[in-house]
Amino acid sequence: MIRIDGVSKSFLEGVRRQRVQALSELSLAIGEGEVFGFLGPNGAGKSTTIKLLLNLIRPDCGTATIAGGDVADPAVRRRIGFLPENPYFYDHLSADELLWFGGKTCGMTPSAIDARSELLLHRVDLLAARGRSLRTYSKGMLQRAGLALALIHDPDVVILDEPMSGLDPVGRRLVVDLILELKSQGKTVFFSSHILSDIERICDRVGIIAGGRLRLCGALSELLTEAGSLESVFLDVVRKADGGEVC
Repeated sequence: MIRIDGVSKSFLEGVRRQRVQALSELSLAIGEGEVFGFLGPNGAGKSTTIKLLLNLIRPDCGTATIAGGDVADPAVRRRIGFLPENPYFYDHLSADELLWFGGKTCGMTPSAIDARSELLLHRVDLLAARGRSLRTYSKGMLQRAGLALALIHDPDVVILDEPMSGLDPVGRRLVVDLILELKSQGKTVFFSSHILSDIERICDRVGIIAGGRLRLCGALSELLTEAGSLESVFLDVVRKADGGEVC
């Protein structure tokens, strides 16, 4: 469903406009109906990868496709739901109005928007606050509203950047259950997170990126059998990458 082949990306940064390599020859394939956890330390290249999949930036070389189509194709992007790490919305809107805006943008009919909004606001536990202005929401409530917005058009592929950010344990459990529900519906879920315990609970496979390179990718069950915990695997991979070793 998601395929990245030989993608590299660099940026010019700082006053001296020095070139920084964000991704180097990244290749990755994620199947339909798979929950894939994308892990890495800060600055590893996770957000750059997500931006490439969303066609917000273009690679220097290589290709990225979703369901066989180039990510630059508008028809492909309509099949994607996305939640950024720090969602920002017009704070004078209510959750109802936010989902109406999202649904209309995706070409949904009013009746479809109403039905889908009812379902999603119940699912993210915002029914009681649906008419309140978003500026009165806590960070966790905004995160859940953003998740509902990402799912309003019932996308085939869901991309989540740190979806547990700012959530209390109840909110985290809600998101975990929702991701598992998406998997049961045959959706493909690609998400980054620093909360390794949540990754262990819900992912089929994980990829660990460090220094712009994919250092390890495999079935979670196999990795845990060999190492005992995802934390041990992650720290070992990052340590080797920092030391210049090949994992």
